Amino acid sequence: MTEFASSSVQSARAALAERLREVRLDAGITKRELAARCGWHESKSSRIESAKTPPSDADVRLWCLACGADGQAPDLIAANRQADSMYVQWRRLQRTGLKRLQQASLPLYKRTKHFKVYCSNVVPGFLQTPGYATALLRAIATFRGLPDDVAEAVSARMDRSRLVREGNRRFAIVIEETVLRYRIGDAGMMAGQLGSLLSVMDLPSVSLGVIPVGAERSVWPIETFTVFDDERVHHEPLSASVKITAPDEVVQYLKAFAALHQQAVYGAEARALIVKAIEALT
Repeated sequence: MTEFASSSVQSARAALAERLREVRLDAGITKRELAARCGWHESKSSRIESAKTPPSDADVRLWCLACGADGQAPDLIAANRQADSMYVQWRRLQRTGLKRLQQASLPLYKRTKHFKVYCSNVVPGFLQTPGYATALLRAIATFRGLPDDVAEAVSARMDRSRLVREGNRRFAIVIEETVLRYRIGDAGMMAGQLGSLLSVMDLPSVSLGVIPVGAERSVWPIETFTVFDDERVHHEPLSASVKITAPDEVVQYLKAFAALHQQAVYGAEARALIVKAIEALT
């Protein structure tokens, strides 16, 4: 894991460390005795309990065995693996190109009924035109030195975007006005993308709000994120994909989205901002 780590990962690690500490205390042994039974230095026991060193699955098994708590090992190992899966480096996800990454998320998107999306940097993937998606994904592939499967990745993204018009799903989407101004691709492509946003606003499944640049803020611009059925959050900093499932952290994102939603304008006011951005391209 890089030095950047989300609070969700830290929380998951801390929760696991506390559970391991409780296993040791229930066994009535010291960290020194635990280390002796496991065959490692006492400092390792301290680092694991303080969540400074993530334990391996083998470490967790040894810990439980040393404490006479073998039955707890499977559950604790599962928690350990979940913490690992919450933060995945982009290079690992994208090493075979971008198409597979687009396809991998499709099952989650299909089973989700209510999406809450906040974007501070780009047009949400659901609403991207082929031209905009091509320019964006090509920039990503070039920046990261990935295999060139941009055309296939765009096709996969467009397949996923059809969900906006299918089924009984609902999409509550909030974007910053600056998203309308960031030039991804040439002026013609951007005009097409912005025009598409105007069309999407007519869909009954979509609520699209825009936070004006001059709006008084109660919540500052934060990282782009998506909430799935109020149970799971994905956000994507430069170096990683972070998945959040801890209820207390999901609640924080729901609170942030509610505040951002209130700061946005909708309907005619939102349309006016989009039209103004189109006019600025000429």
